[in-house]
Amino acid sequence: MIDWILMFLAELNWLAIAVAFVAAFIAGAIWFGPKTFFPVWWRAMGKDPANMEVTGNMGVIFGSTAVAAFVEAIAVASVIHFVALSNPNFGALDGGLVGLLLGIGLAAASSLSHRLFAGQNFKVWAIEVSSDVVNLTIMGLIIGAWR
Repeated sequence: MIDWILMFLAELNWLAIAVAFVAAFIAGAIWFGPKTFFPVWWRAMGKDPANMEVTGNMGVIFGSTAVAAFVEAIAVASVIHFVALSNPNFGALDGGLVGLLLGIGLAAASSLSHRLFAGQNFKVWAIEVSSDVVNLTIMGLIIGAWR
């Protein structure tokens, strides 16, 4: 089993995964930037707009976010690998569609109940998952283009 996993991982395009990770990480930073959705998201979370300082260890927050995004890129590449086996003409748009479907079907759908049970509202959920959907679509476009 471990041999199969190692062989499978060796078949993935790690440069495409790295570029997809960086592109999505940058897109996420822009999405939640001070001039984009961060202020709206912050208010929707019920936090004071006069104090938009994030608390916590920023190294842990950004490091964990980066690790999660890298894992997402590997997952997108893995799904694309298996989908592309049956389509020799698989390309960027196909990859983007895979990313979009993963974003809507997994990221958005699974996080809705988490947000609602945590006492958040649909606005918080929409801002957060829109970023996930965009990032997964970007990853899919890049990885699909490099098939």
